[in-house]
Amino acid sequence: MEVILRQDVDKVGLRGEVVNVARGYARNFLFPRGLADAATPARVTEMRKVDERRAQHEAKTFEEAQSLAERLGQLELRYDVKAGPTGSLFGSVTPTDIADELWTKHKVRVDRRKIGTDTIKRIGRYQVPIELFQDVTVEVRTLVVPEGGELPPEEELEAMEAAEAAEQAPPEEKHELDLDELDAAALAQEAELTASGELQPSSTDVEEELPDDEFDRAVDAGAAEEQQQS
Repeated sequence: MEVILRQDVDKVGLRGEVVNVARGYARNFLFPRGLADAATPARVTEMRKVDERRAQHEAKTFEEAQSLAERLGQLELRYDVKAGPTGSLFGSVTPTDIADELWTKHKVRVDRRKIGTDTIKRIGRYQVPIELFQDVTVEVRTLVVPEGGELPPEEELEAMEAAEAAEQAPPEEKHELDLDELDAAALAQEAELTASGELQPSSTDVEEELPDDEFDRAVDAGAAEEQQQS
């Protein structure tokens, strides 16, 4: 079914677009969360009228685009947002937010699809490229600032991002040796030390070899002792 998006939805579309989605997805996800409305003829007509009025403020020639690029190059957009201690946003700044800010405060209409940035999810300083016309692109300085505060230096921002990445990284897998592996490792180490002369063979591990005559006398003595005991 066709719906009009009320907000940008990842992998679906931008706010104000008419998109075709599965009926179950619309009823179970988009509508309950206020992300879209059914695309009735009246709503589609009104949306297109608004878009046409804004389109009148777009650059229609190369020269107009160059003049607009000079103007936008002097701007600095600022978004005060809620953020966590490591700088992650409790939301995001999207291309639609940037297009809305330019229109609301500066009456400049840009195509959201020509705003060359992904959804911004961290505080920081950004240079957002915007294509105004063929071969005319401008970068707009954009600050995403923690609500009620100011942006820390770049070094601190990088440290915050690294700390968050470290927290989210999966713990290293520890390899636990079983008993057989431990025994094999111990034997290998003992053999290495013995070969190098650092370890002398244990007397219990070496059988004493008696001369033949002494061996025979020992056997005879043991047999005599057994007869006496019996």
